[in-house]
Formats: sequence, structure tokens, C-alpha cells
Amino acid sequence: MKKTSKGKAILVVSFGTSYSETRKATIEACEERIIKIFPEYEVRRAFTSQIIINKLKKRDGIFVDNPREALTKLKKEGFSEVYVQPLHIINGAEYEDIAKEIHRFKNEFVKLALGRPLLTSIEDYKRVVAVLAKKIPRRRDDEGVVFMGHGTYHHANSAYACLDYAFEDQGENNVFVGTVEGFPEIKNIIKKLRKKNIKKITLIPLMLVAGDHAQNDMAGDDKDSWKNIFEVQGYKVDIILCGLGQLSGIQDIYVEHLKKIME
Repeated sequence: MKKTSKGKAILVVSFGTSYSETRKATIEACEERIIKIFPEYEVRRAFTSQIIINKLKKRDGIFVDNPREALTKLKKEGFSEVYVQPLHIINGAEYEDIAKEIHRFKNEFVKLALGRPLLTSIEDYKRVVAVLAKKIPRRRDDEGVVFMGHGTYHHANSAYACLDYAFEDQGENNVFVGTVEGFPEIKNIIKKLRKKNIKKITLIPLMLVAGDHAQNDMAGDDKDSWKNIFEVQGYKVDIILCGLGQLSGIQDIYVEHLKKIME
């Protein structure tokens, strides 16, 4: 992480991943982008998944703080201004947990502010659609693209259906958004594919990193993977394993959210 002697810091918070290659391509890529744009700030990392933090420590000897630990260190080191930017996708339970930690430290810094996740404003949805539209393959009438998001039982799960609508509204036909643990489910996507007579699909993760969910739940060989479920239903399936954090246009949105809380 970037080191500086000044009293201003940026804390970049993500769920984390134990997949080293995708971590470098996504989380580290976002961090490096922030370092480049804000050279006068100390930039630190925190993961919200304690399971991943513990795994990295035990397996690889890599030490990553959780948000509380990171903020405690920044306070002890004398930083007075701290801006926290999550790399989360939606304003869900994980984001609310980060907000609670910010509240805990609200009187410990001269300024402490929290940026918004990727999908927050309507403009965010339009920008995400524009970025992803450049990465998905051109489609014939019988071809489609399916994005697989994580999903949640938190009310912020509605972001996925909103993004699905935004693709259609922006003229990106035959693009569908589903979730592993929320709504729309894969069965809802299959209904839409049948209604539109789709024969071939391209599966892409709608996640910051192309980690466990993307490599196993989406593209794995297990009978319950999305790839196999679609193939059993008669669809030809292509896979694009690319985390959102790899895309410069997505990084731009996080940077803009960070700039807003610095105003």
C-alpha cells in the first residue's frame, strides 16, 4: 500500500478473496487506481470477510485488517482525515456493517467519511450498463448474456432487478441479471430465455472479483453450477471469467464516489 507522511488516509474496503491472481487483477487494480489519482493520501486495505482474512494469514502469511482494525491503526498513527471507500456492489448488509464501524469511530478523527457502493444512484446504473456493454459479445436474436450476481435477502437485492431493467432501457437486448442467493434466480432467467427463444448464452460474473462464486457456482463442473444447469436445459454456454474490478470504467465509478465525500 501507498505510504505518506501526511495526515490524510483512504481506506479501501472489500469483501476480499483468497484467490491471489484475481485479487491482483481486481482489488489491487482498484487500489492502484486510487493511489495514482490521490498521491498525497496514505492508502490502506481492509477486508470484511474474517474467514478470508484468517485463511490468508494461515495459508499465505498475508495479514489483512478488518475495518475496525484498520481504523484503529490509523487513529493510533495520528491520521486526522480518513475517507473510506467500499468496493462493494450494492448498499446491502455488508455496507451497513461498514457504516456501523464508521459510526463507532465518528469522534476519533477530524474528518471520517464513507463513500457509496457501485450501484447507488440512477446514474451509476447507466454508467455500469455502458461499461459492461463494451465487454459483452455482440448477439444475434437467439443469443443472450447472463450476469450472475451474488444476491442477498437484504432489501438492497432490488439493485439486481434494477440493473436488469437498465440494460433493456439502454437498448442492450437479451442481457439478463440473476443472483445466486437472491432474486432473480436462475429459474427466472431460464423463463426469460425461453420466452425469447435464446439458444446460446454467455455467462459473466457480476462481482468485484472472479473468485469462488464465479469459478465454482457459475462456471464449475458441479451439477449445480449455473453452467451445467443451463447446459442441461439445452443451452450452449460460453464463459467470461472477469471480475468487475478489472474494468477501468468500474474503477472510475468508485473513484467518483470517493471524490464526492472529499468535497
